[in-house]
Amino acid sequence: MSKDRVALYLQDAHELREGMKLAQHAEKNGFEAVWQAESRLVRDAIVPMAAFAAVTENIKIGSGVINNWTRNIGLLAATFLTLDDLAPDRVICGIGAWWDPLAANVGIKRRKPLKAMRETIEVMRRLLNMERVTYDGEFHQVKEIELDVVHGRREPRNVSLMIGATGPKMMELTGEISDGAVLNYCVAPEYNHGALDRLKIGAERVGRTLDDIDRPQLVVCSVDMDKAKALDGARWLLTQYLAQQPHIAKASNVSQDVVKQIQNILGWPATKEQIKEAMPLVPDELVQRITASGTPEEVKAKVRLYIANGCTCPILYPLGDPYLMIEVFSDGYN
Repeated sequence: MSKDRVALYLQDAHELREGMKLAQHAEKNGFEAVWQAESRLVRDAIVPMAAFAAVTENIKIGSGVINNWTRNIGLLAATFLTLDDLAPDRVICGIGAWWDPLAANVGIKRRKPLKAMRETIEVMRRLLNMERVTYDGEFHQVKEIELDVVHGRREPRNVSLMIGATGPKMMELTGEISDGAVLNYCVAPEYNHGALDRLKIGAERVGRTLDDIDRPQLVVCSVDMDKAKALDGARWLLTQYLAQQPHIAKASNVSQDVVKQIQNILGWPATKEQIKEAMPLVPDELVQRITASGTPEEVKAKVRLYIANGCTCPILYPLGDPYLMIEVFSDGYN
């Protein structure tokens, strides 16, 4: 097995029981973690995480990422305590500030996202440390609460708290208060330069260094012996995400004219027919710039670029044959 760090990312492209098999296959092939998305209104992250944990023994299980608005802080801590009961010392809590228009469409007003995230991490960490917590914040107010474990382990839980940050200020906060940054996908490798600069600023505020901050990164990975087929696999995802997640479009430096043209075609939620119609607006150059797509050697070479630019562990989102992708990276990316 390779010593290269590599992880698997799953959204909703695979049936849940198929995802369980993929988690097992990734574990057998030396992957260090499987991360479950919770982005569009399609699949909750917690249920798949529990399913993956139940059928594996060693691989870590991460949320990539849940939001800090829709779960009460007590429930959030109890949820990750429960996951840690199922898979001790294997659980990662990846959490993000969510995004509009989805948040607004379900009635969430994302005001003061930095303060909200700081409060969430502070209270969550104390609860998982099995402390009795009173906290009078702007977003979280709790009084004399603790994780009331009567049957089972009462010791502090080893759950890593990582922030899926996009904006520069959130990236600085991540360097200051979290165990790691879940770096975005659909960006070029050089995007990481600015992200790492901001992480370093935040880390230095509290006497830490950049090396103290883990930096796993989501990477769209479409691999096929037929390069054109691989590019089309990634193009399908990009077409949808560039229209629906403006923070990703901004981070990837995609022309706003292209984004608007795609948005004019896609509805919410987008149909397969609409995505297919808009796909020609996403050129090969863009697909190759912000994803790892192509033949096995080409995707390995692209993943090496993300590593060279500060990613500590690629979290690969397989488009196309996921088993092929796992096997391609079973010996790392060197």
